[in-house]
Amino acid sequence: MVTVKDVLINVRVRLSSKREVLIRSACDFAEKAHQGQKRKSGEDYIQHPLHTAINLAKIGMGSKTIAAGVLHDVPEDTEVTLKELEKKFGPEITQLVDGVTKLGKIKLRGTKEEIYLENLRKMFLAMAADIRVVLIKLADRLNNMETLASLPPDKQERIARETLEIYAPIANRLGIGDIKARLEDLAFKHLDPKNYADIVKMSSTEKIQRKKYIQKTVETLKKQLAKEKIKVLAIYGRNKHPYSLFQKLQRHDMDINKIYDLAGIRIIVPEVVNCYETLGIVHKEYRPLIGRIKDYISLPKPNGYQSIHTTIFGPEGKFLEIQIRTEKMNNEAEFGIAAHWIYSEKKRGLKNFLFPEKSKVPAKEIAWIKQLREWQNDLGKDDKEFMESLKIDFFKNHIFAFTPLGDIIDLPEESTPIDFAYKVHSEIGSRTSGAKINGRIVPLDYKIKNGDVVKIITSKENKNPSRDWLRFVKTSSAKSHIRKFMKKEGMI
Repeated sequence: MVTVKDVLINVRVRLSSKREVLIRSACDFAEKAHQGQKRKSGEDYIQHPLHTAINLAKIGMGSKTIAAGVLHDVPEDTEVTLKELEKKFGPEITQLVDGVTKLGKIKLRGTKEEIYLENLRKMFLAMAADIRVVLIKLADRLNNMETLASLPPDKQERIARETLEIYAPIANRLGIGDIKARLEDLAFKHLDPKNYADIVKMSSTEKIQRKKYIQKTVETLKKQLAKEKIKVLAIYGRNKHPYSLFQKLQRHDMDINKIYDLAGIRIIVPEVVNCYETLGIVHKEYRPLIGRIKDYISLPKPNGYQSIHTTIFGPEGKFLEIQIRTEKMNNEAEFGIAAHWIYSEKKRGLKNFLFPEKSKVPAKEIAWIKQLREWQNDLGKDDKEFMESLKIDFFKNHIFAFTPLGDIIDLPEESTPIDFAYKVHSEIGSRTSGAKINGRIVPLDYKIKNGDVVKIITSKENKNPSRDWLRFVKTSSAKSHIRKFMKKEGMI
């Protein structure tokens, strides 16, 4: 059972008395609001928001985000309203909580089509106007996955698939390697228990032997790096996590002997120049495997990941992958966009910490990933500017709306029900006689907003579009169908 004390212990940013009071106040408020509620596992409901808060604290989030994490289920599952929450904790925290509530309505509906999943991920991000909402949702989902066994099998399957196909890729795009790996492994365990068990067994068979030669290599490298006067902040062994190993094995006929990075060593050094110096020392001591040297420092991965990877012939001829990076690169690899808070706070006296045990993105995504990474490097911003930079602008020209069945329709900004109808099907578009948005009748020139549920009302008698629609429709598809009909009727 976790407590408020556990949340505070895990906070990585500087914890002033004011910030501590805020977190304690949020925890007390949530505990009272959830009083008497139980989870499916039988534990007190408050355990879930406290675990969510701990997950946020561990990745370096600040007191307001942690407080919102504790409060994220209060408006949805208790008598407390958003208005009451705002009165107690202010508009910023309330907006974060409201954003998490809205994201909770996104569900995966069985399809595995790539376009559908891509739209779902985009909508997820577009609906979260503040990046911290996404981080809270990831922290929330992580604890839900850890307690998934208490739910019925059909729910386990749906939630695990959502996690693998939506949440883990989003964590990856935000560069949060630690949460991505944990979500993937938990989903893998529920979706494919047999292969999960086989992979864990396969991976652990040589664990004792592997530990020996990793330790031997670590000791050798420590001595050589010290001899060359290279300061080492941390050096430790690491193993590939089960889902990642399974994916690699599938590409190599399930032959574990073809996996070169099954085990590895991570070396953390102070500066970029030390990374290249360390690489030279590693290769002087151990023969590198040709073609397995990857410099992600000079050419980072699309999600901003930086490190040098090299595979060597270690003791007893065993392959070992060596990863060399700075402390900043390491924190960014584990915590991604959340690392911005870590470095912002470090200027004001952050606790020193290292974490020793811890798909290709489409080209069009790189621009916003770059923007997220720039937030981390731009530490000169004042609080107001930084808060503005938290807004996700990449999707500002798109909106994502639902059909009543939960399918997603991707539209340009200022699109109307007519645009929506034609996007669903040309015949539905032409027969449109009315529309309901979120259950309320609206005019046909209504501007659809992100997350709106749109129900199109069609006429059986009238199958013809109106010329007036050309005045307000936004999409080229709608305009094309309407003009085609006008031309056919000799109206233009």
